[in-house]
Amino acid sequence: MNGVLVIDKPAGPTSHDVVAVVRRAIGSPKVGHTRTLDPLATGVLPLVIGRATRLASYMSGADKEYVARIRFGRATATYDAEGRDSGASPTAEGLAAVAALDKGAVREALRTFEGRFLQTPPPFSAKKIGGMPAYKLARQDKPVEIKPVEVTVRELELADYADGLAEVRLVSSSGFYVRSLAHDLGQRLGCGAHLEGLRRTRAGEFTLDDAVTLEAVVVGGEPVAGERLIAMDRLLTRMPAVVVNDLGAQRASHGGALRPEDLAVAGHGSSLRSQTSSDRRLRLLDQAGSLLGLVERRDDGLLHPLVVLV
Repeated sequence: MNGVLVIDKPAGPTSHDVVAVVRRAIGSPKVGHTRTLDPLATGVLPLVIGRATRLASYMSGADKEYVARIRFGRATATYDAEGRDSGASPTAEGLAAVAALDKGAVREALRTFEGRFLQTPPPFSAKKIGGMPAYKLARQDKPVEIKPVEVTVRELELADYADGLAEVRLVSSSGFYVRSLAHDLGQRLGCGAHLEGLRRTRAGEFTLDDAVTLEAVVVGGEPVAGERLIAMDRLLTRMPAVVVNDLGAQRASHGGALRPEDLAVAGHGSSLRSQTSSDRRLRLLDQAGSLLGLVERRDDGLLHPLVVLV
């Protein structure tokens, strides 16, 4: 089995737990993920299987789409519903601030989180501090100082709000923490907030329409997984492609750099000189359309292999 299996992750297990379950269910040790989902979260979790594990790092940077439920009135140490209260119980002022919230106020506050900005990840996260994951320090009640990172929120809308609970839909860059959004939103509104629920509806090109439940894979094993497997040729299709002839395919299989005479046809992005400066990384296809690997166009004018899949 080689390709991507999209799991509709249930709430509770970690992403690593899901990987371990699928490994056992399909009898393959070569299973990984492209980006983790918190245990609380559900939804799209793409798993790379077989040779597709070599493409994981090229898929992990894609945009993600979520539907989040944000509860106002209480901040937590983990920024979500699984964490203990952060500090004292809500004050009378904080409770009054929640009571005074309406859709307009929440929508106005959300607008400040659109576009590109610096976001501080949660203290309970896998971000490294001096080589140690931040969550390990946080569990020991040690100071956690994480540097803000640049993130981008491309879409952000308030779908609903009632009785201190907001439902928010957003599209963000990789590395964005929805838990931090919930926490920071509560701080801005002066009443505290945490993430009560999260569902990822898209990760890059993969959506819930591609997904299968973890239970179905456990029960059905490899046959069910194989039916829902997204083939290698359908991966990274937003990346431009070059097509090689038989000689080029042979050179690529040995990790050799590709010359103009190794390309099969003009068009379909196959000319070394026709690529724009932003198209440095390309999919490498044979004349049948099979994915052979990924290459990078360098200053010497040749295409150098990044990943060889054959």
